[in-house]
Amino acid sequence: MSRILSRLFLLALVAVAVLLAFGFMLPAGPESQQLVQLKPGSTARRIAADLKQAGIIRSQFAFLVWHYIRGHKSLKAGEYAFDHPARVVEIYGRIARGDVHFYTVVVPEGFNVFDIAKALETSGLGKSDEFLQLAMKDTALVHDLDPQAPSLEGYLFPDTYHFTRTQSAHDIAAAMVHRFRQTARDIGLNNDVHNQVTMASLVEKETAVADERPVVAGVFNNRLAKKMALATDPAVVYAALLNHRYRGTIYQSDLQFDSPYNTYKTPGLPPGPICNPGRQALLAAMHPAATEYLYFVSNNQGHHRFARTGREHEINVAAYRRSVARNP
Repeated sequence: MSRILSRLFLLALVAVAVLLAFGFMLPAGPESQQLVQLKPGSTARRIAADLKQAGIIRSQFAFLVWHYIRGHKSLKAGEYAFDHPARVVEIYGRIARGDVHFYTVVVPEGFNVFDIAKALETSGLGKSDEFLQLAMKDTALVHDLDPQAPSLEGYLFPDTYHFTRTQSAHDIAAAMVHRFRQTARDIGLNNDVHNQVTMASLVEKETAVADERPVVAGVFNNRLAKKMALATDPAVVYAALLNHRYRGTIYQSDLQFDSPYNTYKTPGLPPGPICNPGRQALLAAMHPAATEYLYFVSNNQGHHRFARTGREHEINVAAYRRSVARNP
């Protein structure tokens, strides 16, 4: 009887060894990317079950044995991407480190909150409406910088970001504002932040040409000094966006529309930024060119023609129209 028990015990040990070898040594998992969400508060047993169900590991038992060997390390919740077959040791290590999957979102210079909200949704980082609602109403993130800020517009700094799907809209906005603060410190932006960022946003939308930006800022400052309307089309577009009436281009009715952002009708700067300017546009607003120019118009080749008088401007506008007619 004892011999039979000994043999059974030996067979059991062999079976366990085979199972462990099977679980430890043979890779498992998908050939292409598969996302697995591990919920906060999950036990090691629950995580092992979720991974087994998803086909990421071959053996829950092997995973739990390794968890015991590793001293019951803390396993991190989050979304994980598995894109190749791997052994249980590698998979366990990733979860113990919290090697979660990040989603990349690119915010170019000149993006407004509507653009950013769409980019986040396209990248898989929540619904655009959720981010838009926060960005338009929750100004606590920038209150110390700009108590007058009507929204977070202007302070969501352009850059390439990496977020997880467990991060909230507030977390995402906070990261972008933090990047703005870093840049503001670097360039010495600490006075009249509201007006400087608003001006920079206008400059950003008017020209992408680096050496034109200080000149455009100088033109706007000259017009403000002479109590002239800024008459900048990008601000009119923003007014239309805010009122859900933008139709892809500006119509005469948009120029007549009653909005503090309509710089054809409302004197002075708009009540806040119309986009999120980059470093160079901020520097241009801080250090505008000393110029006598009061007008500018596109040359239809990516640059602008500047003018001191209305007559000069009319000539430049006529040249622009001829260029458009030749090269529509």
